[in-house]
Amino acid sequence: MKLTPISQKFVLHWGEMGSRWGVNRTVSQIHALLYITGKPMNAEEIAETLGVARSNVSTSLKELQNWKLVKLAHLMGDRRDHFETSLDMWELFRTIVRERKTRELDPTIFTLRECLTSPDLPQEDKAAQERIRQTLALMETLTSWTDEMLRLEPATLMKLLKMGATVQKFVRGEARAGDRQPEEPA
Repeated sequence: MKLTPISQKFVLHWGEMGSRWGVNRTVSQIHALLYITGKPMNAEEIAETLGVARSNVSTSLKELQNWKLVKLAHLMGDRRDHFETSLDMWELFRTIVRERKTRELDPTIFTLRECLTSPDLPQEDKAAQERIRQTLALMETLTSWTDEMLRLEPATLMKLLKMGATVQKFVRGEARAGDRQPEEPA
């Protein structure tokens, strides 16, 4: 399959971004290819389109399946395995956030809790103990907030995201510009 210049740019950029996020470039490019084409593809077709080794494609597809970003698809009349990804960006976003939370945040919280319940904790410096407590509190708050955000419908979440600056002002206790009373002269 030959990609259009825009699709090619999308796939290449997704690969660059993936490597910045700690994901193998080819893994990211395969995901981008499946997303932008919007159709199931077999491994040979993916390898040919991206110009990468078939073995690299197989390894990358396994990783994408482990991340729950790609699933197996069968096409009528074709015995080969095909692979597809969700075309719903919100579903992809939620999957990535859930998987990163499971792989990165949850083990950190577990370890911090272990540290705080360890019989060796009193031997640690009081300041170090407090930093561990503060880190755990932050991590638990972040994961709790993340779980709540993942439960929201995409339309509600989008409204919340668009309210960013307004929410920040509200939390800081600032009134809206139109609600401010004029200052009295000194």
